[in-house]
Amino acid sequence: MRVPTEPPEPPVPSCPAVPVADDAGAPAADLVPRTVAWFAEHRRDLPWRAPDRTPWGVLVSEVMLQQTPAARVAPVWTRWMERWPSPRDLGQAPTAEVLRAWGRLGYPRRALRLQECARAVVDRHRGVVPGDEGALRALPGVGSYTAAAVVAFAHGGRSVVLDTNVRRVVARVVGGHALPPPSQTAAEVRQATALVPAAAADAAAWAAASMELGAVVCTARSPRCTDCPVADLCRWRAAGYPGDQHADRRRSQGWVGTDRQVRGRVMHALRDATGPLPLTAVADLWPDAGQLQRCVDGLVADGLVQRVGAGEDPALRLPG
Repeated sequence: MRVPTEPPEPPVPSCPAVPVADDAGAPAADLVPRTVAWFAEHRRDLPWRAPDRTPWGVLVSEVMLQQTPAARVAPVWTRWMERWPSPRDLGQAPTAEVLRAWGRLGYPRRALRLQECARAVVDRHRGVVPGDEGALRALPGVGSYTAAAVVAFAHGGRSVVLDTNVRRVVARVVGGHALPPPSQTAAEVRQATALVPAAAADAAAWAAASMELGAVVCTARSPRCTDCPVADLCRWRAAGYPGDQHADRRRSQGWVGTDRQVRGRVMHALRDATGPLPLTAVADLWPDAGQLQRCVDGLVADGLVQRVGAGEDPALRLPG
């Protein structure tokens, strides 16, 4: 899963530092099988992991999980899949209803792209989510990470699934660093690729297990080293938990007073409205008229909002 930018300086865990083998390959050699074994016992019961989940359901979950915790996504995903269980169902849905169903997951452009993706799956692949990374990347809104995740989690294929959680696990255990660089590097990709087992089933298991380890144990803010199945292999722990060497390059993500907050407030009001929302009502949503206008213009340009009416009755609504 994808999570917000890591903090610039994670706290030092209470678990004491201990030495690991000098051989650079030693941690990696045991990292994969031990993490997979831990995952088999401790994996969370998430709806998109159920035996009856479909490749389309996995793709939907990966889009929803971008920068959004699993606990928030799970109920929305469940209702979404009950309503639109196939790409064809979502592609034919009214866009306004899709945006309402997206609710407060954030970044609602993802909902528009997901609907575009659904239509593309129907048009290009007869409604069947492909298992090839190239074909997946060609779909609207599907990047390299999402394509790799769908290959692994939906089709059980071999791919390099490298999200923030996996990057953090590899950076700490193998690299000895507090956090990975702000932007993914070619060196990281090479290192992660070298860890992926050759067999497809084993590779898919490692992808899920390493992501889970980073999400629930090897977290950015409060890593639970005492619960980690590979704590004795961790080079970051062995080094005494050195600080984040990239701290000065990270940007903190604010919220209060930002355009994101304004856009979210407008979208929330439109989702709750039973019809077009008069501009006079929109004006009450935010005290800074200039910032509000800029955000409304941006929402219109992004295809998330439509202007309707004219003269004395201008209004906004969700797309039809």
